[in-house]
This record gives sequence, structure tokens and C-alpha cells, in this order.
Amino acid sequence: MKNLIVRAITGVFFVTAVVTCFLSPITMVFLFAIVTGLTVWEFTGIVNTLKAVSVNRFISTVGGVYLFLAMAGYVSGFVPTSAVFVPYLLTVVYLFISELYTCAENPINNWAYTMLSQMYIALPFSTINALAFMQQGDGTIAFSTMLPLSVFIFLWVSDTGAYCCGSLFGKHKLFPRVSPAKSWEGSIGGGIFVLITAAVVWYFTGGNDAGSVLTLPVWLGLGLVVVVFGTLGDLVESLFKRTVGIKDSGSILPGHGGMLDRFDSSLMALPAALVYLYSVTLL
Repeated sequence: MKNLIVRAITGVFFVTAVVTCFLSPITMVFLFAIVTGLTVWEFTGIVNTLKAVSVNRFISTVGGVYLFLAMAGYVSGFVPTSAVFVPYLLTVVYLFISELYTCAENPINNWAYTMLSQMYIALPFSTINALAFMQQGDGTIAFSTMLPLSVFIFLWVSDTGAYCCGSLFGKHKLFPRVSPAKSWEGSIGGGIFVLITAAVVWYFTGGNDAGSVLTLPVWLGLGLVVVVFGTLGDLVESLFKRTVGIKDSGSILPGHGGMLDRFDSSLMALPAALVYLYSVTLL
């Protein structure tokens, strides 16, 4: 009972923080820069427990946060030149060259896990900025609250719907080797709830948000993309934890585990949503 209360309180604070941060571009960038850093730090700490792995946690984390901030500055127009990414590229080069001097047992492992922290965590989080800052027809850049927030709303609705439908109707396992609790019935049920939510979002956004230019079919398609890739993101993180032999990625969020546990679905859903939107619209 006590754990349930702690979990509920943490969940309320978590959802409130994510929702309110999208009301302002500054708070959005600030919060997710912190989230990026904490998640990269958590991930590199986990992989450093593996045999023959010694990733530079500090520089990897700083590099991941810088990539997020550089992306935010560039797509928002605050930094008008792509040269802002040069320090990040130099950091990546340094992380490769530094292995020449560390005398590590297996430098290939270090290179692989270092780049994985950037490609799996830092880069996906950075795509939030491309969803939030959109160039208009007149060349100006507008901040969209609803587009990036909708990805998280769809993920939350999908998780809730999948849990309810899976508990009631789940008989066929979705991916028993990685996540025995997930079922096809639950995933389909979650997807139906997301489609309904996407229609509601489309109806109420009207002309009040930069994301309102999206038509109903595009919103429905976005919902499906988030459901599919959010589920895959959850499974990927489950496979990662099974491989390294841990139950939770951390304990920073009481009752909910670590940052990676909370944002696993979004790490696949965010870039997939961006690719989808760029494919069907002119953002």
C-alpha cells in the first residue's frame, strides 16, 4: 500500500512536470536538458558495471546535454548557424582518440557503448526540439506546445489502455521472451484509445497551436506511429535490462525506477514521430 502511494505521488509530479514544461520553450529546453543528462549518466553507469567496459560518464553526459542544447538553439533560430554542432563533433572525436591512451581491456566496447549512449538517448531526446519549434510560411519560427506534448500524452494513454485491456482480455503474448506481461490484446486496446485521444486533440486544438495545421488523418497516423514505436521502445529497454541483469534502470523516481524506465518508450517514439511528420507534412 505504501509503495502504491509513493508511486502515485511520483507519477503525479512526473506528469505535471512534463505537461507544464511545454507551456514555455525555456522551461521545455531546461527540463529536457536535465532529463537527457540524467538518462545518459544513468545508462553509462549501468554499462560500466559490465565486464571490460569503462565509458567516460562525465564527458558522455556533457556531450549528450550539449547535443540537446545545440539542437534547441539551432531549430529555434536562437543560434543561426549549424557550426553550433562543431564542439559536439569534436567531443565525439576526443572520445574515440582517448581510447588510445586509456589502455582499456576492450576499447571497442567503450566506443560502442559511448556512441550508444548518444544514439539511443541524446539524439532521440534532441528531436523534441524539432517537434516543438516549427518554421512557418513567412520564415518565422513558432513554438508548438501540442505537438511534442501529444507524443507523451499518446504514450501515457497507450500504456494505460494496454494495461486495462491486457488485464481484461489479454491471452496472446506480444513478446514473451522480453516482456511476458505484454499481450496483443492489450497493445491493440491501447492503440484504439490513442486513436480516440488523437481525434480529441485534433478537435480541441483548433487554431490555437502551431500543431493545429495538422489534419485529422495526420493526427490519427501520428497516434499509430507513437503506439507502435513506443511499444518497441519499451521492449528495447526491457531487452537491455535483461541483458545486463537488472530489474530497474535506477531509483531516482520513487516507485517508478530510473529515468530510462520512464522515458524508454519516448526514445523510439519521438524520432519516429518526427520522421512521420516530416514525411507527410511540411514542418
